Amino acid sequence: MSQKPLIVIVGPTAVGKTGLSVELALKINGEIISADSMQIYKYMDIGTAKATPKERKGVKHYLLDEITPDEEFSVARYKELADRYIDEIISKGKLPIMVGGTGLYVNAVTDNIKFSETICDWDYRNQLQILAETNGNEYLHKMLEEVDPVTAQRLHTNDTRRIIRALEVYKYTGIPISRHQEESRKEPSPYKLAMIGLTMDREWLYQRINERVEIMIEQGLVNEVQKLLDMGYNKEMTSMKGLGYKEIIDYLNGETTFEQAIDILKRDTRRYAKRQLTWFRRDKRIHWIHIHKEDSKKELIEKCLKYIAEIGIM
Repeated sequence: MSQKPLIVIVGPTAVGKTGLSVELALKINGEIISADSMQIYKYMDIGTAKATPKERKGVKHYLLDEITPDEEFSVARYKELADRYIDEIISKGKLPIMVGGTGLYVNAVTDNIKFSETICDWDYRNQLQILAETNGNEYLHKMLEEVDPVTAQRLHTNDTRRIIRALEVYKYTGIPISRHQEESRKEPSPYKLAMIGLTMDREWLYQRINERVEIMIEQGLVNEVQKLLDMGYNKEMTSMKGLGYKEIIDYLNGETTFEQAIDILKRDTRRYAKRQLTWFRRDKRIHWIHIHKEDSKKELIEKCLKYIAEIGIM
């Protein structure tokens, strides 16, 4: 079976993936699949930097506003939907472009990782959740470190949902989830990949991150978070633990001042961008494009088109 074409655009938050991908889609008759673990949620637009209908310029986007903030959503579910939407786009004679900064989502598709949905023990998950709440997230992270140091290294201490999933897989198979993923990668990918990474000087990126946070505040991030709380969503939900939401919730609850919340959000977003770059730099398939301040959008698009043509997708 011949491989299906898939263009992938990755990079740290605030590097300009969204704007570039829309312009690229317009050039090559493409449609966009979001690879962002926060943009799947409805009602969460400002804090996730979701492209507005105007910014999408008529280009169809998939995996935005897929679920409500109280719904569970797994990487396996993401892969299932992304694979389906890729087929749908190709069936229309268009090119699929996956865009985002959630490395786990990107790798689930590009590495053809298999996920066993048959392993599901809610009692064990609840036990682990209680352990985290009682002893702290670090306790759970150390448990994972003992049985699967590879996965522990790539998961943030506070990513309890994925830590619990990794511990659950190990309990029932005796094999680390990282080994399961490694075995999956040995199978040939169904996709012919053109993977493009966007990067820029760190000082400029951090400046853009700080400016983006300020714009989010101006656009009404505080009101967006308050509205979500009024709708019944709360701090304990995975969705509400995302950047931009947990910091504002702490402010609204009187746990921090407004200025402290903004400073923490800027700091944590910069740290997140650094982790994203570390993740993606491990993937040797990615062709990196370094963005300079003097680069025009036209020049960046031409660089992308040149690489895509070299891969043989166009």
